[in-house]
This record gives sequence, structure tokens and C-alpha cells, in this order.
Amino acid sequence: MTRRADLDRSLEELERDCWPAPPAEATRLAATVHKLRRRPIRELTVEDLRLLIRQNVGLAHLLPLALEVLRDDPMAAGDMFEGDLLSAVLAINPAVWEQLPSLGRELTMIVSKLTDLPPSLMHDTATFLAR
Repeated sequence: MTRRADLDRSLEELERDCWPAPPAEATRLAATVHKLRRRPIRELTVEDLRLLIRQNVGLAHLLPLALEVLRDDPMAAGDMFEGDLLSAVLAINPAVWEQLPSLGRELTMIVSKLTDLPPSLMHDTATFLAR
């Protein structure tokens, strides 16, 4: 799990992996991911977490933060829709949860208590719980 002292560091620092600047013709998404990797993780918003997690970037460091948010508000929203952070977390490759089993158990506890979900999240939750 991410330690508190690490929150002032960026993903580039934590992973010791500085990506080169994106090319001039890079998509807005690619440029945004590059920029967010340089931001201290304490400054990342729900939308930033959602975007990076959807891109499978920095999961070992970002999933603990995302689960903190989801513990308090399972339907936390970035810029897409209510519950978009949960949707991003549920969409992660199951192999990631094998590498981070305590986080997988925590997510299981969070989603197993949810009721009255929109159909898309209900499907994503059922798929996650069936893994």
C-alpha cells in the first residue's frame, strides 16, 4: 500500500521511470497521462485517478488511493458519470488483483455492500465478484 510519505512524490519518482515528453502529434489523452505522471499523487483528483487507472498507469500506487475514495463514496465521479471511478477500478485486469490481493479483498468488501446500482455498474460488479 502507498505510504503517506509517498503522497508528495509523483508516479515518475515512485516508479523511477521518467517517460520522454510525448511527441507533438500525441493525442490529448497521451499528453494528459504524461503530465499526470509528473504530478505529486496527493494532488490527483478523482478524474485523474479514473483516467490513469483506465490507462493501467501506476496501479500499485493509485489503487490504494482510489479505494480510499471508494470507501467513503463508492459512486465518486470524475468527469464522465457517477461511479466512473468504481467502473475504472472494476475494469482492471484480474491479474492485477492477484498481485495486490489485500486491495482485491478490500474492493470485494466495498462492492458487495452496494445496492441500486445503474445496470452497467451492476454488470461490472457482478463480473468482478465472479472472478
